[in-house]
Amino acid sequence: MQAISAIEIPPVPVVHSGRSWARAAQDIREGIANRELWGHLGWQDIKQRYRRSVIGPLWITLSMAITALGLGLLYSQLFGSPIGTFLPYLTVGFIVWNFILGCLTEGSDTFISNEGLIKHLPAPLTVYALRTVWRQTLMLMHNMLVYLVVLAIFFGPLSTPGYTLSQGGGVPQPGLSWTIVFAIPAFALIALNGAWVTLLFGIISTRYRDIPQVIGALIQLLFFMTPIVWPVDILTKKLGSGDWKLLLIEANPLYHFIQILRAPLIGSEQSWHHWAVAGGVTVIGWALAFVAMRNYRARVPYWV
Repeated sequence: MQAISAIEIPPVPVVHSGRSWARAAQDIREGIANRELWGHLGWQDIKQRYRRSVIGPLWITLSMAITALGLGLLYSQLFGSPIGTFLPYLTVGFIVWNFILGCLTEGSDTFISNEGLIKHLPAPLTVYALRTVWRQTLMLMHNMLVYLVVLAIFFGPLSTPGYTLSQGGGVPQPGLSWTIVFAIPAFALIALNGAWVTLLFGIISTRYRDIPQVIGALIQLLFFMTPIVWPVDILTKKLGSGDWKLLLIEANPLYHFIQILRAPLIGSEQSWHHWAVAGGVTVIGWALAFVAMRNYRARVPYWV
């Protein structure tokens, strides 16, 4: 009877403990809780990059200032735009773009570059993603010094109601006001997207090492397709407000992320649809990142 009972009892299925929604959520929670670790690592990245440099991390600010000034003077003449409003527009666009660019390029390489720590340090994978986002945040804070200088110089034109970004036919902008505080939740939303971008593309890149090269190849195309050095007013004036080609701009999610932060900082017109698109991308992106964390989180140490 004992032998028969042993045969009739079905075997207990073995469940892989590393592949579950609970463990994926736990990794994200513990990664956020370890803010001292990823905060310290992010600071060390900046210090190491500019070690033995005379002015240190201020090279970040200086590089941004030179780029913004040179391209601002050039493109303002090409587009016939007032320098007093166009230079702040281009400066803020470059600052936000550099943050997004860093999350895309360095985020896709985040687990590969942290191979040694992943194999020897028992820490959640989210720590390394947050390390990358925090490093990009520190660089953005350095670049914001350029914005403050530009704001101090061109505060008059930016605070004038009805100013335009392009000469002749440009859309009148409301000017700087208390709405500048919307820049805080805007950056929080962008940083939140930077986290899922780093997690998702970081995991994919550890398995398929061609992904960072693909992203690097597409960066230039994305830059010129995004209204960073050119205002949307120029295309609207040339094509007309109802032209279908303008939908290509609206289909670019990077445009909406840049606009939700740039608009309050330069007193430009803010539209709810930019926030709606950015919010929708955030939900979809985190859903994809959560699926990737659930299915492949445990394999990353083997892939790197």
